[in-house]
Amino acid sequence: MNSLFLSPEHVLQGGYFHETLRKLQEPNTSIQPHNIMYPVFLLENEDGFQSVSSMPNVYRYGINKLIPALTELVEKGLKSILIFGVVETLEKDAIGTNADSPQNPVIKALPKLRAALPNLVLAADVCLCPYTSHGHCGLLTPNGAIDHAESVKRIAEVALAYAKAGAHIVAPSDMMDNRIKAIKDALVANKLQNQVSVLSYSCKFASSMYGPFRDTMKSSPMAGDRKCYQLPPGSAGLAMRAACRDVAEGADFLMVKPGLPYLDIVRQTKDKFPQHPLFIYQVSGEYTMICRCGDSNEVETTLMETLTCMRRAGADCIITYFAPLILSIISNKQ
Repeated sequence: MNSLFLSPEHVLQGGYFHETLRKLQEPNTSIQPHNIMYPVFLLENEDGFQSVSSMPNVYRYGINKLIPALTELVEKGLKSILIFGVVETLEKDAIGTNADSPQNPVIKALPKLRAALPNLVLAADVCLCPYTSHGHCGLLTPNGAIDHAESVKRIAEVALAYAKAGAHIVAPSDMMDNRIKAIKDALVANKLQNQVSVLSYSCKFASSMYGPFRDTMKSSPMAGDRKCYQLPPGSAGLAMRAACRDVAEGADFLMVKPGLPYLDIVRQTKDKFPQHPLFIYQVSGEYTMICRCGDSNEVETTLMETLTCMRRAGADCIITYFAPLILSIISNKQ
């Protein structure tokens, strides 16, 4: 009985300890605030505020600017956010030391966000690329290949640090094999398995639609690309194998990224794992395309049609930079 409890795929309570997470376990086709997660970019400078030139109406915030902005959105119904740390002065090195150092902006901000917004679900993206000198999502061997074992160990360390700092959800986006099991094992070892969920970027494709995001995060690889660990765009079979791997290792939630061009993968994944809440990441390239589709009425119409199609395909939650606009649309309808 004890070995069964410690087996990651049998740890279920990490997926429904919070009211918002319980709603995701009861899917339908409407678009409500709990179906939306807002990605936010967090600066080291606690009073910083920067516009993102490649993404209209998207900003990087220091924590002292972020809390008032989120407070306003929570009052409109916002239920969850996905946090990305942006470093400008902290040193980047080969192992991403500052991914989980006490100076990391996410580590510093999580307790403040928990205190200021106690009902907001806080997800923390877990990856090394913003913090490594080479810009890759894992650690490298001397010849420049991914060092798998050391990468997984390091990613689990970062995820655990975010969990201890106050994240409700840790979301590994690196696409390294077996990192879900390593993270789950770390949570169990620290008695956090029923207090922290694991949202896996299960089906993350090597897409050309991430350009504005990488500009925002300052996280492009210094050499090479990420095609050896992110999925080939035409591969439905690998996407299924990746989702199966992550479910077997104990992921609480699955994700498909990008969204609209991959709705066949969303449907495939949801059909295979209807019991797992499924997230779509509407990525920066999708965001900028919709922003440019016409006037404000056309943008709203196109956006809501796109969200409806994502829900129809099987998405339970959509990670989108349009969250403030969507909350206003929902509020106006009500």
